[in-house]
Amino acid sequence: METHEHVDAVVVGSGFGGSVAAYRLAEAGRRTVVLERGRQYPPGSFPRTPQEMGRAFWDPSEGLYGLFDVWTFRGLESVVASGLGGGSLIYANVLLRKDEHWFVTEDPVPGAGHENWPVTRADLDPHYDRVERMLGASRFPADRPPYRSVPKAAAMRTAAERLGLAYQYPPLAVSFAPGPGAEPVPAALIAEPAYGNLHAAPRRTCRLCGECDIGCNDGAKNTLDHTYLSAARWHGAELRTRAEVRSIRPRRGGGYEVRYLVHDPADEDRRSDGRARPGRTITCDRLVLAAGTYGTTYLLLRNRHRLPAVGPALGTRFSGNGDLLGLIRPPRRGDATRFSASRGPVITTAIRVGDAHDGDGSPGRGFYLQDGGYPGFVDWLAESSRLSGASARRLRFAVDWLSARLTGSPRSGLGGGLARLLGDGRLSAGSLPLLGMGRDVPDGVFRLRGDHLDVDWTTRTSAGYFAAVRSTMRAVADVLGGRYTDNPAWWLRRVVTVHPLGGAPMGRHRGDGVCDGHGQVFGHPGLYVLDGSAMPGPVGPNPALTIAAVADRALDRLLGEPAGR
Repeated sequence: METHEHVDAVVVGSGFGGSVAAYRLAEAGRRTVVLERGRQYPPGSFPRTPQEMGRAFWDPSEGLYGLFDVWTFRGLESVVASGLGGGSLIYANVLLRKDEHWFVTEDPVPGAGHENWPVTRADLDPHYDRVERMLGASRFPADRPPYRSVPKAAAMRTAAERLGLAYQYPPLAVSFAPGPGAEPVPAALIAEPAYGNLHAAPRRTCRLCGECDIGCNDGAKNTLDHTYLSAARWHGAELRTRAEVRSIRPRRGGGYEVRYLVHDPADEDRRSDGRARPGRTITCDRLVLAAGTYGTTYLLLRNRHRLPAVGPALGTRFSGNGDLLGLIRPPRRGDATRFSASRGPVITTAIRVGDAHDGDGSPGRGFYLQDGGYPGFVDWLAESSRLSGASARRLRFAVDWLSARLTGSPRSGLGGGLARLLGDGRLSAGSLPLLGMGRDVPDGVFRLRGDHLDVDWTTRTSAGYFAAVRSTMRAVADVLGGRYTDNPAWWLRRVVTVHPLGGAPMGRHRGDGVCDGHGQVFGHPGLYVLDGSAMPGPVGPNPALTIAAVADRALDRLLGEPAGR
């Protein structure tokens, strides 16, 4: 049976924009409901076994309600999250501010007008400060034991110095110390803030396991569920999980009506088209759309006929934030640099390459290179992929063992044979993913094909940018004595992005934006877009902090409005 209720504010989605909005609204005393399609993931619940990982994807039509939502479009693949805390559950924790000179205006976009940012670095700096405090930003303690034994951090520093490039250990939303002012120490119990933790589960400091991107089972990541959402609930916000919004419409007299489906855990592993799921309706005075770039853009396109004031910018300005993945591999001969990519947080170091807008003589479009990491089990997968070497080692071990048994050899020790069987680990220890991101061209366009989201985007218009990123990756590999390898998707001129942006961009007016610089949709008072879809172009560095800061600034304006209709 359908229920109906009215609240001050509904927030759709619980990522960096939605969580900030929920906290600020609840703190101000507004009755707030957060609708999140995914479920909660307390520490210890993230998938690790093959069986768990096989069910960890999001596709309700196939009975899958897991963490990873994988999209494929023409020109790109993309991975986003579905769960309470949104992208913070699977991101690499980096909290970098958008470079001051990269807040461009009247920057030509081939065949698509201009990239215009209606906010500046000065506008956002106080909000960057506020978000960093809430997320417990701290830099990787590379000079402290045992953290100084993370080889990839030292290698990235060496590469930057030899190439004459700027680098830093960026602020990370990771707890390396158990509390403010305490010394960093792995696996220590973290002291909880006054607002507690909605999971009521203990958290422990980073133990350098490289599992950030598949969910931190220790709770060392200061994800949004541990921070903003816990604080929002403490202030009275209601967090509803497994609630997927399908339609929005303005109400006569003001406010909005939101209809959402409720995903029943009993539906897991059962195919469904969704029509039989129970629906609920909730109305509100203020509606914040923060379902992520794909989710929010889809909602607006699907409900465009109900929102007549939304202008021609809807669906435009898509960007992958310049994401490109490369890999350093060991040289074919000689000693290999030991990176041990599975040790440490996923990212420790950021190398910056300048932009023509910097005013210092740098050419082209700027970008960042960061070290990548992965869980320890990937090392085993990498070594087992060396089929010819692994097969030879297995055969030699079997022959030696069988020979000893048949000849009655008195040697009973197997240590040497087992060591040879496992190999030297050269491939896994000597490989390092490189993550590029920066100012690609935001000229992608979203459309609906039937009831499905599609995007028209290509790497061609950003060819110069991607060439510069790959060239710098190759230079880093060279100075570190390794071989650079493109990721296989690039062979087809496709990219994999984990930072999709645009679709409902901010602008100066209805002609070049869906919403203004405070996220309010032109022509629809009380309707806000506060997530990656509101970005009018690439952020450049990892966009999480900027999305959160934009949302925090928007809430200053929203909370200055009358509470009622």
